[in-house]
Parts: sequence; structure tokens; C-alpha cells
Amino acid sequence: MSAGPSAPQGDGADREPIDPSLAEAVESVFDGVDLDAAPGGAPGGAAQAAGDDDRAGLREREEEGQPDPLAEARAESARLTDELARARADLYNLQQEYQGFVRRSRESVAGHQEAGAAGVVEAIIPVLDEAELARQHGDLTGPFETTVTKLETILADKFALERFGAAGEAFDPTIHEALMATESDEVSEPTIALVLQPGYRLGERVVRPARVQVSNPA
Repeated sequence: MSAGPSAPQGDGADREPIDPSLAEAVESVFDGVDLDAAPGGAPGGAAQAAGDDDRAGLREREEEGQPDPLAEARAESARLTDELARARADLYNLQQEYQGFVRRSRESVAGHQEAGAAGVVEAIIPVLDEAELARQHGDLTGPFETTVTKLETILADKFALERFGAAGEAFDPTIHEALMATESDEVSEPTIALVLQPGYRLGERVVRPARVQVSNPA
């Protein structure tokens, strides 16, 4: 134990000296106290020791196989990114399928409409043949002529019905059907000499080929 506090120096030499027993009691209060410790009573290296303990705890968790929160977060982010990419691909494929369905539906509707119009025309072709034959013989007159003309106009405007086939045209086997054939010195290629039945087509579709007599070069 260090010597007790000495009497204050200075002009007060006449003051009474400190009681030795009191000085000893004061010093006994500080026995075992590290006067070099950091303020607040904590040892100077306490903060560093706490950090070392945290790092040591992390190493212990890794060694024991406990999950790393950061690694788990990265793995979850990668999983969600992959799921998002797959969802976008599925959506794209679904859009393509829908567009294909709409396109096929429109084409199917157009095809059905064309087939329906062709069926109507085929059903009334005999009537049109009779009307054209009557016109050629001068028998298409009066109300009958008005009705036939109106019918032909409606078929032409609404269904694009066209009558074709005329004498003097070059023979085309894709739209003409030869029922008779002759030879002639007046032609240089197969040519229609006589139209037995006119042909009909809806746009580019031939409903019935023109049935004709053909003159071939002699």
C-alpha cells in the first residue's frame, strides 16, 4: 500500500495533519481497482474483444453448417429471377398461340364464306344458263329481264361473280373445258370456236369452267 496522502503544501503549515487511520481507510476503497482502465470502468480493450467474439461466433456458425443469411438471400434472388424469366417466356408463347388462333379463325371464316357463296352460285347456275340462253335468242324481255338483270347485278356486286368464255379467246385448259374440237387453217393456236356453256368464277375461284368447242391449227 502506498503512503498516505501528505499534508497539503503551502502557506497553511499551521493546519492539522490528516489522521493516518482516515487516509488508510480511503486507500482501502481503491484496492483492486485498475486506475489505467478506460473511462466508465470498462477495460480499454473491451470493444475490440466484443468484435473478436462476433467474428469468432460467425466462424463457429460456418463451421457448424448453420445457414448464411446473405448466401440465402442471394440464392432466393436468383430463384425469383429464374421464375420471372420463365413466366415471361410462357406469356410470350401464350400470346403467339393466341395470335395464331385469331389468324386461323379469320382464315377459316373467310374460307367458309367463300365456300358458302360458291354453293349458292352452283345452285343457281342452271337458272343463269337458262336466262343467258333466253337473252341470246331474244326471249329475255319484260319483268323477267328486269329480275334476271337485278339478280346478276347482286351476284356481281356482293359475291364478285363473273361470267367468262367467249368465241375467239385462246383456249386455257385451267378455265375452259373442251367438249368438241375441230381443225382450222385460220388459227395458229387452240382457240375457242363456240361457247356451249359460259363459265363462272368468284374472284379467283372457278365455280364452273366454260364448256367450249375448240379449233386447233390444221
